[in-house]
Amino acid sequence: MSETENSQPRLAGGIFIAFGLLIGAIIGVAVDQPSAGTVIGMAIGSCIALVIWLIDRKRR
Repeated sequence: MSETENSQPRLAGGIFIAFGLLIGAIIGVAVDQPSAGTVIGMAIGSCIALVIWLIDRKRR
């Protein structure tokens, strides 16, 4: 296998999507809106993951 010039490990942002879903659902249950909490949590987690991906892409 050929090794690339830049062998830095990639950043992982998927954990923020999972945490967003979990925390959003928990907060949603607390305010009697579990579906809305899950959707909002996923949106926030996805935005954080997107920012991390953009930072990692710029870093390369």
